[in-house]
Amino acid sequence: MKETHVTHEFIPIVDHNTKILILGSFPSVKSRENAFYYGHPQNRFWKLLASILECDVPATIEEKKEMLRTHGVGIWDVIESCDITGSSDSSIRNVVPAKIPELLSDYPNIQAVFANGRLAEKLYKKYIDPRTEVRITALPSTSPANAAYSLDRLREHWEKILIHLDDKRGVDG
Repeated sequence: MKETHVTHEFIPIVDHNTKILILGSFPSVKSRENAFYYGHPQNRFWKLLASILECDVPATIEEKKEMLRTHGVGIWDVIESCDITGSSDSSIRNVVPAKIPELLSDYPNIQAVFANGRLAEKLYKKYIDPRTEVRITALPSTSPANAAYSLDRLREHWEKILIHLDDKRGVDG
């Protein structure tokens, strides 16, 4: 497979009610084909989030956007453009970071930023951290490549997002 320069074409899914921002690294080939985040059928993002938020798993892009908006969750990716081979995170080079500091400034209700996987965390710390006061919390990747984590094990880690949302289900305290 050949390395290509790819520009991220999805807008961030945020509004003025967004309380948390979940950042991935860069959309997979399948996501780019489907023109929306976490579009690979084996990616567990939508199933996991629906489980945590105790709602139905969204099927359409509009249902996904509605679930996010209803619960104060925003999504975007750390990379605006890069050189990449297929969907391989390990092949990513020549990163141009997304304008996350500007987004955080435009949406001051965002209380916390979470990384969907270690690469998103690493890139955020390298490119974004020096330009903002908002730190990132890494969560295990929902990618099918992260087979070490079952859906239940992912949920144990991801439930911490509820601390920042109005809905405190599953959170002690």
